[in-house]
Amino acid sequence: MNGLRNYNEEIINHLISKILSQYNDICKCEKCILDIKAVALNSMTPKYVVTKKGELFTKLNAEFNNQEIIDTTRAITQAIELVRCNPQHNKK
Repeated sequence: MNGLRNYNEEIINHLISKILSQYNDICKCEKCILDIKAVALNSMTPKYVVTKKGELFTKLNAEFNNQEIIDTTRAITQAIELVRCNPQHNKK
């Protein structure tokens, strides 16, 4: 691992497909999915990691912390609702 990373991206990438599969009425183009991820990430407190050790610690903490999963699911769900009502994929 090189550089600075927000570990919330990993959690969102892990959960987003499962959550999106529950929605039939939302666009799932690449632009809309990226918008959902961006909105969700911007609503969450960042969890930056630099080292592999920090990444592993953060990963273990997230896997054993149900509140972390609940909060991330809520952030993704709220982002889905926002993007569903305001899709940007046809705008330049």
